[in-house]
Amino acid sequence: MKNDKKTNQYRVNEQIRVREVRVVGDDGSIVMPTRQALDMARQKGVDLVEISPNAQPPVCRLIDYSKFLYQQKKRAKEMKAKQVKVEVKEIRFGPQTGENDYAFKLKHAKEFLIEGNKVRAYVFFRGRSILFKEQGEVLLLRFARDLEEFGKVEQLPALEGKKMAIIMAPKKAGVAKKSQQKMDRERREAEAKEAARQGEAAETVADDMPANGGLLANARISEEALKKLTQNKDE
Repeated sequence: MKNDKKTNQYRVNEQIRVREVRVVGDDGSIVMPTRQALDMARQKGVDLVEISPNAQPPVCRLIDYSKFLYQQKKRAKEMKAKQVKVEVKEIRFGPQTGENDYAFKLKHAKEFLIEGNKVRAYVFFRGRSILFKEQGEVLLLRFARDLEEFGKVEQLPALEGKKMAIIMAPKKAGVAKKSQQKMDRERREAEAKEAARQGEAAETVADDMPANGGLLANARISEEALKKLTQNKDE
């Protein structure tokens, strides 16, 4: 039944009853009377298949109909395979979630967003803990802020019965985009580390030089002697 529906999706040969059609092929297209197009199809041993009935005039192809259906089925299968399946991963908090638990769940949320999935985080209020709904909202907003490099808020915190939920979608599937602020901070940290490394290297070289008789010692002695000589001249 399913195959019959697919087969009847297109009009073929004598089912095409308009006065003229546009026949397309590898070398372009041409408008001609439908009868002429049908004769051409018979001469080539193929079918006249209407592929765009709403065009003016309707667009047709000269092709074996079974081959045409196979190509359509193959193309649909390829398009379906290319579609990215987005899942919604859920993360549950309590209104008084501890820091360790929060950090653990935040780490998983980052992984979900990097993989291209959505994240639905919610705070579950049990019994009288519903009195702390403001605390739950603050927690979810903090959660969104900590994930701003990886996702964007699709739904702000909203109370649904005993749950307050927020939904975040990935900014870009499979890629975490760094903010300019973080890149600047990382650059400054790298420069500071390099400066510290060079300073340590200079201190090491100085420490390795001999205290007496070395180049550094000679340079200091010469400098002091020159100062004394200059002072005596002035006097």
